[in-house]
Amino acid sequence: MTSPAGYVTEAFTNPPNYNFPHDRLETLRDASKTPVVLVACGSFSPVTYLHLRMFEMAKDYIRHNTEFEVVGIYLSPVSDMYKKPGLLNAHHRVNMCNLAAQDSGGSLMIDPWEAFQAYQRTAIVLDHFDYEINTVLGGISTQDGEHRKVRVMLLAGSDLISTMSEPGVWSYSDLEHILGRYGVFIIERAGSGMDQATDNLAKWRHNIYMISQLIQNDVSSTKVRLFLRRGLSVRYLLPNSVVDYIEENGLYQDESAANANASLSEKGKEKEASSSTAPLKKEPAALSTSRESPTCRKC
Repeated sequence: MTSPAGYVTEAFTNPPNYNFPHDRLETLRDASKTPVVLVACGSFSPVTYLHLRMFEMAKDYIRHNTEFEVVGIYLSPVSDMYKKPGLLNAHHRVNMCNLAAQDSGGSLMIDPWEAFQAYQRTAIVLDHFDYEINTVLGGISTQDGEHRKVRVMLLAGSDLISTMSEPGVWSYSDLEHILGRYGVFIIERAGSGMDQATDNLAKWRHNIYMISQLIQNDVSSTKVRLFLRRGLSVRYLLPNSVVDYIEENGLYQDESAANANASLSEKGKEKEASSSTAPLKKEPAALSTSRESPTCRKC
């Protein structure tokens, strides 16, 4: 159902004690440009330097090639109901993302809205950001004190476009909502053929921005977890604070044990999700070979 405001849902359900993070939203410096907020959705199990680096690639591309100006960047970790191997419980994943954001010393914010509730489709997650920023906060300010509406856009890896172009993987209504209403910045990988994929999505090509990786990086959460299970160092693949957190909490020593960390109530929710709201379609893949990168999404 689409609400009068154009959202997929009539209302948004917030987790207990939830507050939308907006302390690092920036003032629009150039009033001639359109303010944009980038949202990367994924498992982040664990968050890696590649997850953080892609925001820098996107900001460089936007600054030199578009009429947008980035005023905010967000990670949105998936819910525990998005069941898959290696998905640590949301408490640890959100904690690690927050540590990475603190280490970055920049404008990155972590929104736990999606992580601590029922499974949510990407279209609804983007609606949530649009609602919080443009309706609740009233947009952002320019340097002259004017309030401007912000454009929310998805940031993801190139495999996302490949899955979006495959018949039956994503619903047409969600493609129309994500690509038509919001738009997406795609971090392209070397060797990934994007021409055919974008041809299949020609209707929304004006809202699909491809960003080349000038320095190739194939760090993935899957590889990091493998290193940890083998007792290998992952320093300089992740922020130091995240490495310390993993070591202090004994995370990822055993994949099956990690998946068992969810509480009994979480397991009950997962069972419910598997029979109703959980995704049954093929999932978008990741920036590299990992399914924990920001494109590791549900349809």
